[in-house]
Amino acid sequence: MRFALMTKDKPNALQTRMDNRDAHLAYIAETGVVEMAGPVLDEADQMCGSLIVLEVADLAAAQAWAGNDPYAKAGLFSDVTLRAWKKVIG
Repeated sequence: MRFALMTKDKPNALQTRMDNRDAHLAYIAETGVVEMAGPVLDEADQMCGSLIVLEVADLAAAQAWAGNDPYAKAGLFSDVTLRAWKKVIG
């Protein structure tokens, strides 16, 4: 199953994001379940959130992946949404 993980960073948290970025990218590479991912940008083109598409067995696996993301462990996010997602194009 695919899940869309959509996050919004806490205000003024760009440094937290940058401090944990290498660990986050390593986690993506190590786990091998991310189909596509990238940062959400604000009006100034600064990273302020993430959109990650996971391909995992079920919601529990998606929740576990999201909870173990170094960004989540660092307390970066003010809002997290995790929804089943159906790929139609691309």
